Formats: sequence, structure tokens, C-alpha cells
Amino acid sequence: MFDLVPFRSDHRSIWNYFDEMERNFFQNFFPTTGILRTDILDEGDHYLLSAELPGFSKEDIRVDLADGMLTIRAQRAEENEESRGNYLRRERRVGSYVRSFDVSDVKTDEITAQYRDGVLTLKLPKLDTQPIPPARQIEIQ
Repeated sequence: MFDLVPFRSDHRSIWNYFDEMERNFFQNFFPTTGILRTDILDEGDHYLLSAELPGFSKEDIRVDLADGMLTIRAQRAEENEESRGNYLRRERRVGSYVRSFDVSDVKTDEITAQYRDGVLTLKLPKLDTQPIPPARQIEIQ
């Protein structure tokens, strides 16, 4: 069988002290937030926004639109760790993820969303705008 080492081992080295010091120092800065990684593609007549949300159910994700800002929120339920002290190692985090995007150049009433295989995909149709004229130099009189 595999050699399992408990999460809090009595075996100490200088590197373990540094690791623990770093963990203790940074754990309270942003304990419930994380990075919501996204890709945004320009597909010509619309933008395609893809956000990684692995491990979430569709019910845990909320997409809001207010004042020209699109906000994606995802929250995992907090588990009571006090009663579950049998972990050998615990690296998965609970908490919330939030990210906002400016959608002032998007037809907000036509935005669609789909969640599949841990990826939230939003189709953001562009507003009909005039094409940008080619660059030119203006003569000074």
C-alpha cells in the first residue's frame, strides 16, 4: 500500500517550519476568496467568456447584472472541520469566488449562460456600433 504521511507530521525539518510560517501568514488575508480564472474571446458579433468553476454545482453559481457590470459569484458550503478531524491531508478549499466585468458595450438583454463540466460559458452579444474609421493624419492649418 502507499506510504501515507499524516498532514501534521512530528517529523520536522527547517523547510517544514518555513512552509508552516508561510501558510499561517497568508491564510487570513483572503480566507474565503480565490481567483476565478477566465478566458474572453472576441467572436466577431459577440464575446465568449469562459470561467473555470470546477467542483461547483449549477445552484452554487450566480450571475448578476447591475449598472453595466456583470458579476459572477460561486460559493462552496463551509464544512465543520472541528468534527471531522480524520484528515490525513486537506488541500481543497471552501469559500467564495467573485469576479466582475464591464459590459457597457454588450446587449445585456441577450446574454446567455451555460454551465457544463466545471466551466461556465457566457455569450455576450456586442452592441451594434459604427465601424472604426481607418487611421489618418489631420492637417493643421
